[in-house]
Amino acid sequence: MGILWTLIIGAIAGWLGAQIFKGGSLGLVGNMIVGIIGGAIGYWLLGTVLGTALIGQILTGAVGSIVLLAIINLFTRGRA
Repeated sequence: MGILWTLIIGAIAGWLGAQIFKGGSLGLVGNMIVGIIGGAIGYWLLGTVLGTALIGQILTGAVGSIVLLAIINLFTRGRA
């Protein structure tokens, strides 16, 4: 059940990060991957500052997703 929650929270966080960081949408699977990795980045940057409840986890993942999308954008700018 933990893996399922990780995928759901990762998908929501990745989608939210892509909405905030315009032009960063990578599709459903890409957003899930960015959200899951972004959750780890967000937790590394923020810890539990935004809380450990579902909303806090989603916001932490979204912050990490935005950071990851910004890094991806730096390396892929101008590529098709």
